[in-house]
Amino acid sequence: MSRTHTGVPAGRVDTGVSRPPRIAMLGGTFDPVHLGHLRSAVELHECLMLDRVHMVPASMPPLRDEPSVPPEERLTLLRLGIGQTPGLMADARELERDGPSYSADTLASLRDEYGAEARLVMVLGHDAFLRLADWRTPERLFELAHLVVIDRPDHDAPLPAALLELIGQREVDCDESLFQEPAGRLLRLALPTQMAISATEVRRRLATGSSIRYLLPEAVEARIDKRALYRRH
Repeated sequence: MSRTHTGVPAGRVDTGVSRPPRIAMLGGTFDPVHLGHLRSAVELHECLMLDRVHMVPASMPPLRDEPSVPPEERLTLLRLGIGQTPGLMADARELERDGPSYSADTLASLRDEYGAEARLVMVLGHDAFLRLADWRTPERLFELAHLVVIDRPDHDAPLPAALLELIGQREVDCDESLFQEPAGRLLRLALPTQMAISATEVRRRLATGSSIRYLLPEAVEARIDKRALYRRH
């Protein structure tokens, strides 16, 4: 039997009910992972009744500068941050591919693992959503998965024309409508807890020696301190 990048049998999810598995991909640089990332993943797991949330660190993000910390170290920090949290897993598949980390390729890999009937979701923040029309083959994302956008307080601002054309009539207003099909729909979701933690601010505080207490999981903070990551040398 083939296995996933987390050591779990591929495509095997015990949902406890007779329905297709609900699987989410939450990508990002996680540079470094902080409590905002992790709390969002936990609330997504609860709100959408997901079976698994694959947190996937990007090796070479195509639309932003390369992170200062190597991808293997960011993956280690992510694993420490997740710990034993039910339903969350650090997924190394983008680190195992050559070239830029394109989300469509990651979704295709997950689709192969979980099968055609799995309800596959790609999660992205509102800022990334606004730039979606500029992504490589954005239409393919909807062929492979649903998109769930984590809203922010100013999410009612007008969307760019290219984005409106891309999403067309795909938007639904609840998870029941979203999961009627395996892919192709869009849901904008306001999570219960909106932790305004910025990885950019975390890196700035680390570089200047300011406190990062209560912004990162303790295990993540301890490794960053031990290895002097993100410090100015």
